[in-house]
Amino acid sequence: MSYLRLIWVFFRLGIINVLQYRANFLAQLLSTFLGLVSALGGLAVVFSYTDNLDGWKPFELVGLVGVYFLVGGLLSLLIRPSMERFMRDVREGTLDFTLMKPEDSQLLVSIKQIEIWKLLDIGLGIVLLVVSLVQLGNAIGLGQVLAFVIALMVGATIVYSFLLMLATCAFWFTRVDNILVIFQSMYEAGRWPVNIYPPWLRSSLTFLVPIAFAITVPAEGLTGRLTWQTLAEAVGLAVVLALLSRWFWRFGLRHYTGASA
Repeated sequence: MSYLRLIWVFFRLGIINVLQYRANFLAQLLSTFLGLVSALGGLAVVFSYTDNLDGWKPFELVGLVGVYFLVGGLLSLLIRPSMERFMRDVREGTLDFTLMKPEDSQLLVSIKQIEIWKLLDIGLGIVLLVVSLVQLGNAIGLGQVLAFVIALMVGATIVYSFLLMLATCAFWFTRVDNILVIFQSMYEAGRWPVNIYPPWLRSSLTFLVPIAFAITVPAEGLTGRLTWQTLAEAVGLAVVLALLSRWFWRFGLRHYTGASA
């Protein structure tokens, strides 16, 4: 409960900070709208020539796009800006102020910066998922919804652990900000199911940069393509990466010299 209260405090601070620049709301609204037009426009072009894409039907891919916006919104709302802030603090030596606080340092750096306008992307993702569910109707059962929810949480854990380990490299390298830019560029590929890509790219988006676990796997759970064996393997991977990222974080902290060194 103390962690939830802490997250709420940072969330309120994020709201206060961004309300100073309300024009950003219009900019984010335009960005979200253009992203939606681009994603659905691509689907419209594809399905003007075929009735399925490697077995995926139109409204199944609408659900996948919904997951894309939902997960992307969550990452851009909290994780990515916080990691960027953390890397800047390491570079400038101001991480000391975070480490002196009587709370878990990993939690603090993970929630320190909030981009509240990204709630628009999350809301849009939810709307697209609802539209997909309504159109698919009886094809969606309770088991599929449960698999989707579990896969979504597992995917978020995997991506968070992955980004935390990337950001932790800032303890050794002066600037690693471009790593997050590369990640965001590869995340764009998540608008489509990873199984449509060539084997080398599919493997990269699954194991090198875990986009597949964040987007395609939850969408497969929603559409009944996900097996329980694959889901169990994803859960195991999430546990391993969460523990590994925690160890790597603590290992990195021991190599932080700080501004006072």
